[in-house]
Amino acid sequence: MQQLTTTVTCPSGLHKRQAALFIQKANDFKSSIWIESEERKINAKSFLGVLSMAVVTGTELTITAEGPDENEAVKELADMLKVDLS
Repeated sequence: MQQLTTTVTCPSGLHKRQAALFIQKANDFKSSIWIESEERKINAKSFLGVLSMAVVTGTELTITAEGPDENEAVKELADMLKVDLS
């Protein structure tokens, strides 16, 4: 299991297009991936789950991955939280 805590710095947070791209990338990995903020933990591959977290700039998220590509998953997903992709 690989885990990384990071702060969301992209201006849009995880809303609309940014969330869709994040989830798309999460689904590219074979590992099980979860994001956690405060006391909420959701599947990073779930569009409704990610949107329901209402992640804004400055939110601290913990990304957890478990599986064959867990290291790459955590690193790449954390990088996506730093810049706007839309």
